[in-house]
Amino acid sequence: MKSQGYLLGLDIGSSSVKAALVEIDSGKMLSQAQSPEFEMKIDAPRHGWAEQDPDLWWQHVVICVKKCLSSVEKSKVKAIGIGYQMHGLVIVDEALHPLRPSIIWCDSRAVDTGNRAFRELGEEYCLKHFLNSPGNFTASKLKWVQQNEPSIYNRIHKLMLPGDYVALKLTGEALTTSTGLSEGIFWDFPSQGVSPELMNYFSFDSNLICPQVDVFSRQGNLNKQACDELGLSPETVVSYRAGDQPNNAFALGVVNPGEAAANGGTSGVIYSVTDGDVYDSKSRVNAFVHVNHQPAQKRNGVLLCVNGAGILNSWLRKNVSSSSYESMNALAADVRIGSDGLIFIPFGNGAERILENKISQASLLGLDFNRHSQAHLFRAAQEGIVFAFKYGFDILLEMGVSTSTIKAGETNLFLSPVFREAFVNTMNVKLELYDTNGAMGAALGAGVGAGIYTSIGEALSGLNKRAEIVAEEEKIQKYQQAYQEWKGKLTDLKLI
Repeated sequence: MKSQGYLLGLDIGSSSVKAALVEIDSGKMLSQAQSPEFEMKIDAPRHGWAEQDPDLWWQHVVICVKKCLSSVEKSKVKAIGIGYQMHGLVIVDEALHPLRPSIIWCDSRAVDTGNRAFRELGEEYCLKHFLNSPGNFTASKLKWVQQNEPSIYNRIHKLMLPGDYVALKLTGEALTTSTGLSEGIFWDFPSQGVSPELMNYFSFDSNLICPQVDVFSRQGNLNKQACDELGLSPETVVSYRAGDQPNNAFALGVVNPGEAAANGGTSGVIYSVTDGDVYDSKSRVNAFVHVNHQPAQKRNGVLLCVNGAGILNSWLRKNVSSSSYESMNALAADVRIGSDGLIFIPFGNGAERILENKISQASLLGLDFNRHSQAHLFRAAQEGIVFAFKYGFDILLEMGVSTSTIKAGETNLFLSPVFREAFVNTMNVKLELYDTNGAMGAALGAGVGAGIYTSIGEALSGLNKRAEIVAEEEKIQKYQQAYQEWKGKLTDLKLI
């Protein structure tokens, strides 16, 4: 039974924290906020490292929530949902304080650790039980801490994912979910529980794992400190948490086999839902437990991730152009398909999974001082991101994971007409754009978890499709030609 009041959604990204306030009765977003205004700092103490202070996320949560709720009665906020950057490692002591900065998703220090585990546990075993190599995921990052920072490791009380830590700050409860454990590569898919083989191989104490709650469930009321900092009621409940990509898929109504979602934020993602335990033999794309998985109704999400996506566009805006993204997009639109021979390889943000965890720098190829301008650079960057998507999309097709329609929020890279055109024609799919985002999805998920909405369908009944873009035959051929030239450069650079 719906009731008057509001739902609050949080999206804990590595670039920023976002909040959205949704009216329960209508399912419409009333306000939203972001902090900081531009990109949040990522620390890189060494090459290939990427860290953030977990309490920095909380500081921006407080700022966001206050902005978002500035004109409403805060006591009417009934439930909070959390979407969060995946694969990060947060470790806390017995007082539930962080022991070190979080090792976040794009940190590459644990690549060798995960690759060694893949070999020694056995590739066939890992793929059948985890659907992935341990790779550069959370479990491997924890092993790195054990090996390289033993004095810190020995003080660990619980390990968490970023969203678990934000939920801890809200409720005081150290909890996690099966989706979170699967994204950390702690989850055994056949037995549907934490893998004792992996825990034994890495010499991890099972007590480090937080108790599990369902993705959609009442996970705790706000504690006094959170109420004081946010101005909310202790009756407010946290009732949903999920990694940013499963959450983005949920926000778009992607919950059934054959459906797919895309995201063009800091990283670029295509996330496809299946009802089978599928995997790529080289673990270039990765399968995790989806938000609506049930023992009697299997739902996994297969995630294709390109680290160097929106972060490339952001780098260009900060270092090459002082203009807005809109101006950059307009300049790119004046350049022909293929960027007049200029090729951008966007892999410059840590180990790329679709390249079998190779750590590669970005490359700009074919630059001609007499022909190419800023506009060519901007277009080549957006095409390069799309072509990286296409390389991963072909891996999905090889696995039998196919789709003809991809849904995305009308945000980030999908605001660019050039990017959208390149996306649909390079992959020959239909693109549907919706008026939603991760923070709104988290808010609606909280409504389901708190029992305010009786079903996922009811929660998403107000989802608004803004546009539909389809491929055009003459453009498909041009983009395919440009893609093949781009892919040839990957071979030349020995990336594939």
